[in-house]
Order: sequence, then structure tokens, then C-alpha cells
Amino acid sequence: MITYSFLQHYWWFLISLLGGLLAFLLFVQGGQSMLFSLPGNDGQKKIMLSLLGRKWEYTFTTLVTFGGALFASFPLFYSTSFGGAYWLWMLILLSFVLQAVSYEFRSRPGNVFGTKTYDIFLFINGLLGTLLIGVVVGTFFTGSDFTVARDNITTVGAPVISRWGNAWHGLEAVADPRNLCLGAAMLFLARTLALLLFINRAGDEALRARCRRGLWCNALPFVVFFLVFVVWTFLGNGYAVDAATGEVVVQRHKYFLNMVEMPAVGIAFLLGVAGVLYGIVVSLACAGVRHGIWAAGIGTVVTVASLLLTAGYNGTAFYPSNADLQSSLTIFNASSSFFTLKVMSVVSLLIPFVLAYIVYAWRYMGPYENYRMGEML
Repeated sequence: MITYSFLQHYWWFLISLLGGLLAFLLFVQGGQSMLFSLPGNDGQKKIMLSLLGRKWEYTFTTLVTFGGALFASFPLFYSTSFGGAYWLWMLILLSFVLQAVSYEFRSRPGNVFGTKTYDIFLFINGLLGTLLIGVVVGTFFTGSDFTVARDNITTVGAPVISRWGNAWHGLEAVADPRNLCLGAAMLFLARTLALLLFINRAGDEALRARCRRGLWCNALPFVVFFLVFVVWTFLGNGYAVDAATGEVVVQRHKYFLNMVEMPAVGIAFLLGVAGVLYGIVVSLACAGVRHGIWAAGIGTVVTVASLLLTAGYNGTAFYPSNADLQSSLTIFNASSSFFTLKVMSVVSLLIPFVLAYIVYAWRYMGPYENYRMGEML
């Protein structure tokens, strides 16, 4: 029989998987952040934009799906984070709006702003979007300044459950060095994946050569920032939840212990990291290798999903409160009702068909050699 606990774990697993897919698809933003530094001429820039222009909607759609799934399955997190840290979320959403506008109007006839203006918008989305998404995910491990008072739902005129503790409303997360480490790791990972994509898909050998040289400048910072974040997180404090009482307590090495106590997640994390490193190393070591994007891409999905599972499973508060420890959110106290999760679970059975369509559409587009230069942009 399906239990409430099973559905809560099931939906956190889907959220984690969507988060992993989003991290991989951020290669679009990574490519945009190199529009002014990677191409050696306008022709190579057109190739980059044409390749990214065929993929940006996947990232945008996955981001919306990720947010929608969080809202439906864990509404208290959605209302707390989106309603409290709104300046941080508004900056992220604004950067993605700039991206959508740019791809829509960049090459329209009569463009009064010029293509360079929209290229700057794409660069802003590539830089700001990835960095801030990494910062937001970092708060799952470092915590945020909020309180939750469920009794306020009965307050006439102001039934506000969650309240933010400062006037920065999320921007304070950028000042946390551990959040910035993960944000920087996300940015350089996105750039690395973009370079691997160009190596795999671009038909210009000169552009491929520039991408291989660029791997050194982006993969190395990614490894450093990611390693700092992981070591800092595994050796630091975590937020454990008492299964009987629901009380949240600080526990030393909690996230590392989660990896040990959930061996499937721990092994998946190690395999994911190995996949990312393999995709990078083989692309650097062998000039004729072009498939590094697949190992690194799959590794990214598995690694990020494993980290998110570690943040929510095994009696862990996935959104800790630095203002009031007992206000921290868990998959148990932040989820929708049993009925809602059960109905949504039936709908989630369609996910494999959606993924199959995405794979089909991706393969149907084919490599860049099958298209005329600048056909799309």
C-alpha cells in the first residue's frame, strides 16, 4: 500500500532528478557567457548561437517544471523561499526573461537595438542565471533567515505563515562564501559542458580547437570550487530531524553521514563525479574524441541529483532556518496533502514519455553539420 511517507520521498526524488537535469541543461547559459571570449570571428559566433538557440527552450522549460513541481509537492518551501527571498528569485527570473526576449528578437527585421544589445542580454543570463541558481541550491545546505508560524493561518487579514528575517530578502545568500563556491562551481560547470557540446556538435575545426583550449580555463576552476564546497559541506554541520518528534538538531558531518548511511546515493554521487571528470579528461587528452559531453552530462545529472537527495533524505532538513531551527523545512512538514501527492503521482507516470520526446527532438536536430551556418540566428 502506498503511504504518505513514500509519496513524500518519491516527490523529493523527482525534484532532485529535475534539479540534475536543469544543472546539465545550463550548458546553454554557459555557452552564452562565452559569446564575447570564445569565438575567433563572426562565423564561429553564429555557430555557437545556432547550437544554443536550438536548445535554450529545454533549459527554460525544465526550470519552469522544476519550480512548478516544487510548488505542487512542497508548497511551504515554495511560499517561504519564493515569498521571502524574492529579490534573489526575481534576479534569476529576470535573467531568463532577457534570454527569451533575446532569442526571439535578436535577428528580427527592423531590430532597432542591434544584435549586440541582445548578445549582452544573453551574456547576463549566462553569467547571472547560473551563478545565482548555484547560490540558491547552496542555501539547502547553509540555511536561510526565515521563521514559520503555522498558527498565523488563522490570523484575519494577514494569514502569513512564513516571514523573512531581514530586508535583503534573499540577497544575503550571495554574501555566504560557501553559497558562492557552489555558484561559481555551477557557472564553470555550465561553461565546461558548453565547450564539450561545441566540440561534439560544431563543424568548425578551428572552433573545436579553441574549445579544447578553453576547457583548461573552465574545468580547473570548476573542480576547485566544487571540491571546496563538497569538503566544506561534508566536514561541517548538517540539520538532522528526529523521526519521532520532528525536532531539528544540528549534527556534525550530517551530509557525509548521509552518503555513508545511504550507500546507493553515495555510490551514485561518486560515479557521477567520475563521469564528469572522465568527459573532461578524455576531451583534453584525445584530440579526436568528441563524445565527452555525454559522460559529463550524465555525470552532472547524477551528481546534482545525489546532492539534493542527501539534502532531503535520511531525516534531514532540506531548507534549514538560521533564525529558528525548528522552523526548518523537511520533506514531511513542507509537503502537500496525501491526496494531492497521490493524484500528482499518477500524472508523473507521463514523465518517461516526455523524456522520450525530448531525446527524439534532440536527436532529430542532429549535429551542426546538417544545418546551414546561421540558419536559425
